[in-house]
Amino acid sequence: MPRNAAKPLAALAALAAVSFPLTACSGTSAASDENVVTVYSADGLKGENGDGWYDRVFADFEKETGIKVEYVEGGSGEMVQRAVREKRNPQADVLVTLPPFIQQADAKGLLQKYAPKGVDQVSGADKSENGTWTAVVNNYFGFVHNTKELKQAPTTWEDLLDEKYENKLQYSTPGVAGDGTAVLIKAMHDFGGEKPAMEYLKKLQKNNVGPSASTGKLAPKVDKGELLVANGDVQMNHAQSKTMPNLGIWFPARQGGRPTTFALPYAAGLVTKAPHTENGRKLLDYMLGQAAQQQVSEIGGGFPARQDVKATDANAVALTKLMDGVEVFEPDWDDIEENLTSYIDAWKEATGS
Repeated sequence: MPRNAAKPLAALAALAAVSFPLTACSGTSAASDENVVTVYSADGLKGENGDGWYDRVFADFEKETGIKVEYVEGGSGEMVQRAVREKRNPQADVLVTLPPFIQQADAKGLLQKYAPKGVDQVSGADKSENGTWTAVVNNYFGFVHNTKELKQAPTTWEDLLDEKYENKLQYSTPGVAGDGTAVLIKAMHDFGGEKPAMEYLKKLQKNNVGPSASTGKLAPKVDKGELLVANGDVQMNHAQSKTMPNLGIWFPARQGGRPTTFALPYAAGLVTKAPHTENGRKLLDYMLGQAAQQQVSEIGGGFPARQDVKATDANAVALTKLMDGVEVFEPDWDDIEENLTSYIDAWKEATGS
């Protein structure tokens, strides 16, 4: 299989965000020696029932190092925006988010250079050239459908314009959620540019329930039949399907074309002037370590970021089969990062959002 198609990508079932007061401290303060590390992350890697990849990795990390992980979760864009607001007085040590938001964070000076142990085993397409971030879990963009109400998944974008999907279809908000932004990226690729993609999404809006800041909250609605179709990603939705029996993953195609997707890795970087920089380095090393990477598919239902970790568990086999026949393209992330605001504005104008 091609590199992207064979490569595992990981993400875990979404868990409610943990909120807690964060104390202000600089990277040179005495607080740097505290046994704590704060992670700001996009949702998807923490389990609904405490059984996700983050749950296992954070628990093992704390047991091994004595460093407690404090975790804050939200949409990909939301986490970057929060870090931007705190730039003068950073509260996070590690930022984990999806493209193009990891590139956005880098462009805004939110990430400092650090090469975690094992980063040499990560494909060049899945890490920054300047050494500020690396994928820790690989993943692909996709859609889900209710398998009880729709025995056969839709196959094309055009199918979703059918009136039976009115108020039964929802995708997370572009510019706020990573997977929501991915809807725009895939539509622009599949329809051959910004203008035809926006023309399609304008038509689709009559069936769309409305905005959602979190992609992870859509799958439960699909499982219950409140929605028939929603966007998502392979890792998160595969993990959710363990407890959501009516959840099926599929990849839209243009009418007469092949289904497509693209890699959407969970990428991590060390925050500039992080209050606990050394602890952040240790956590990044741990997440990219052999043991944690081996658990990406087995526990998280996704794909390892390291090329030298070959997953053979049942999840890995099922995910490889799921990707069979799906065309994997590579977005121009530099263009998307540079023009993201204009793409989001065009989407808002087209959909009236």
